[in-house]
Amino acid sequence: MADSFPSFFETLKQHGLVLKRKPAEILQINLGRLCNQACKHCHLSAGPHKRDIMNRNTMDEVIDFAQRCKFKAVDITGGAPEMNPDLPYLIETISSVADQVMLRSNLSALLDYSHDQLIPVLKKNRVILVSSFPSLNPAQTDSQRGIGVFEKSIEALMLLNRQGYGMDGTGFLLNLVSNPSGAFLPSSQKALEKRYREILKKKWGINFNNAYTFANVPLGRFEAWLQQSGNYDDYLTLLYKSFNPCTLPGLMCRNQISVSFDGYLFDCDFNLAAGVYKAFEKTHISQIRVSSFDKDPIAVGNHCYTCTAGTGFT
Repeated sequence: MADSFPSFFETLKQHGLVLKRKPAEILQINLGRLCNQACKHCHLSAGPHKRDIMNRNTMDEVIDFAQRCKFKAVDITGGAPEMNPDLPYLIETISSVADQVMLRSNLSALLDYSHDQLIPVLKKNRVILVSSFPSLNPAQTDSQRGIGVFEKSIEALMLLNRQGYGMDGTGFLLNLVSNPSGAFLPSSQKALEKRYREILKKKWGINFNNAYTFANVPLGRFEAWLQQSGNYDDYLTLLYKSFNPCTLPGLMCRNQISVSFDGYLFDCDFNLAAGVYKAFEKTHISQIRVSSFDKDPIAVGNHCYTCTAGTGFT
């Protein structure tokens, strides 16, 4: 049973570990749960019928917050951020505040929603693309993300290559992300990147910069699938047994702050999905003045075992 092992907090205590923040360098902005897909592994349960997206007023508050706290990098996520009509405005404005901006894309949304208008904005501001590409197997990808997604993803990658993304010497970075299709941990990141590079190039002439493997977090739609399929207890036990204390220095919650579509602060996007506010206190960005958040406590739950399993969550 999943409750037969200690909580994540107790495990930290058993190892003599305390999870506290370093100065915050990265601001992650979640534009909401609206998405053109309803992926089985989604920790946010995002989908086409979700309507909670960030409005222009909240974006302005986020931009002011980023300027006050002097973040080095901004990570824009969702849902599908491309479906927010104010995404170009956010990128253009916040790029003047942060040294680096990243956009997380499922590729099909980039292809379907005004890519002809968005890509020039991405290139102008040298936005790094972090794109979901779960498998080289079309059936496996479509099973996880929806019918036709693999084909659209390939088309989007080819389009991005034509625009210079993922190509040597352009400076336009295109990174791919793969999630397992079931209740198991990802395979070797190095091996996956090698295989992706060889096959994508050989079959479609596609280039990219880096490939990363992410474990699935037992929240949202993935948690529901685990429970319905009878895999929940075994998966949580696997995460617990794979706990690696050496991963703690690199955990994203230590130098990153997440903000929700309505402007509230969380220690990470997974706590956002779980509804666990930063340091267990509901705080809006408008309440924060200048702060590095250094040495602040971090709210934890058993889903945190995902980020500390094996080699950790990249």
